[in-house]
Amino acid sequence: MWKKIRRLFVIKTKFEAFLITYALATGAVARGQHYLVQYPGWGGKLLFLAVTGAVFMAGAKMIEAIDLNRIYSSEY
Repeated sequence: MWKKIRRLFVIKTKFEAFLITYALATGAVARGQHYLVQYPGWGGKLLFLAVTGAVFMAGAKMIEAIDLNRIYSSEY
């Protein structure tokens, strides 16, 4: 039973990674819009870029980890 519950929190496919990246990016854009209102000018734009850039780097890292796990893991 614990394996089934643990499976819910493991990202196994690229599709799951893309869904998680999309959800994180949606939240990051909403946060970035608030930054643009709170900090007009260059400060808000830089914070917006930092928030969205962090999400895309995390998404790339998740996809890379799935590829490496598929190559080096014996479960597949």
